[in-house]
Amino acid sequence: MSSLEKATELGGSLSVRIGDALSPSATVEGGFAGIVVDLFADGKVLPQLQEAETWLEIAKKLMPDGRIMVNCGGADTPVSLAADTGVSSWVQNPTIKALCSAFPGQLNWKRLSEKESVNYVALTGPLPDLEEWSTSVPSELSPRVKQWVPCELA
Repeated sequence: MSSLEKATELGGSLSVRIGDALSPSATVEGGFAGIVVDLFADGKVLPQLQEAETWLEIAKKLMPDGRIMVNCGGADTPVSLAADTGVSSWVQNPTIKALCSAFPGQLNWKRLSEKESVNYVALTGPLPDLEEWSTSVPSELSPRVKQWVPCELA
C-alpha cells in the first residue's frame, strides 16, 4: 500500500485508512476528495448505511466537490435481471433510497451486470459527461460508463 500513497508528479496522493470508516475520527486535513464505501457484514450492507443521516455524516468528511462511491449491495427482494432494466429499479435497494434522500438531485447509480454481480453502485455529485468519461477509460469499460443514470425521487 505504501507505494500507492506516494505523491504523484502533479502533487496528488492517495491516502488509505483502515479501521472504522463510520468513526468521527476517520478524517484527513482538508477532507477527502473521494470516499469509497464497500461495507458489509455477513454478506449484507450495514444497516446504518440504509439511513440518510449516516450518508450526511460521511459527506462531512469530503473536501468541497468531493464524491462518495458506494457498493450498495443487491435488491431488497429477489429480482429478475431481465425485468430490472428500468430507470427506477433502484427503488428496490434500501441503500440507494437512503443516498437519494440524503443527496437529492446529486446521486447517480448503475446496476452491475449479472456476470459482474447483482449489486448496485452509486456515485454522489452531478452526473459526469458520459461521452467524455467513456472515452477516457479503457475500451472494455467504455460501454459500462454509459449505464450511469441520475437517481430521482418520485
